[in-house]
Amino acid sequence: MTQSSKAFYWMAVPALVLFVTLHTVPALTGVFFSFTDYAGYGKWNFVGLENYLSLFKDDRVLSSYSFTFLFAITTTVVVNILALGLALLLNAKIKFQTAFRGLFFIPNVLAILIIGYVFNFIFSNSLPLLGQWLGIDWLSTSILANEDLAWLGIVAVSAWQAIAFSVILYLAGLQTIPAELYEAAGLDGASYWRQFSSITFPMIGAFFTINMVLSLKGFLQAFDQIVALTNGGPGTATESVAMVIYRGGFQGGEYGYQMANSVVYLLVIVAVSVIQLRTLQRKEADF
Repeated sequence: MTQSSKAFYWMAVPALVLFVTLHTVPALTGVFFSFTDYAGYGKWNFVGLENYLSLFKDDRVLSSYSFTFLFAITTTVVVNILALGLALLLNAKIKFQTAFRGLFFIPNVLAILIIGYVFNFIFSNSLPLLGQWLGIDWLSTSILANEDLAWLGIVAVSAWQAIAFSVILYLAGLQTIPAELYEAAGLDGASYWRQFSSITFPMIGAFFTINMVLSLKGFLQAFDQIVALTNGGPGTATESVAMVIYRGGFQGGEYGYQMANSVVYLLVIVAVSVIQLRTLQRKEADF
């Protein structure tokens, strides 16, 4: 082993120790307690698979899964459609192109919790005043207090914040496409839509796959924006899986039970991501 190899290992070992200590050990500890009735304090007993079986009978847990998937899928679709459209516009030859790219990236560097509180004020105060002035009944009260509309407010805020990162990825993909392909298509009389469907989208297929997988995975773990906007309300209408795990595990004395919920949700996210990745990669090969 050379001196440089030893130096490399000595640099890597501390990072590995920190990762195992702060990530792997707590994760395995959580899996262990998922088989117990531990409340987060005091004594505990092994209960086997009882926690896991109880999850499928818990209406609150099932409701949180339904909301989380509805929110995640809707927001993922909205983000990728708008991000791709913005990327195409920002990739065109326009004035102040660099400045516009910088402006659109600003939301990504802002903390989602702060963004959530700002939009909470807008939805609860500014928009109702505007709705009253325009005489629009449904807009005259906060949509965050409406069980049927609150989730749309969360979708809007989450999409606004997440679009910036997706735009950057799509721009990176668009800049890998040779200009000669568009020149040849233009000479053949191909319309803009034909160029997009036959050249642009197939060439950025890998970037589309990455964006879709990262977006869905991220939105399935939604927590901060929901806390800031609705705190899971009205009632439990916008309570995500992450919120149920946090509230039950750290505030409700259900540590062992919610650890089981965490393990199940981890497996669900991994399964969804793998299926999504393989499906989209097969679609790439068909283009």
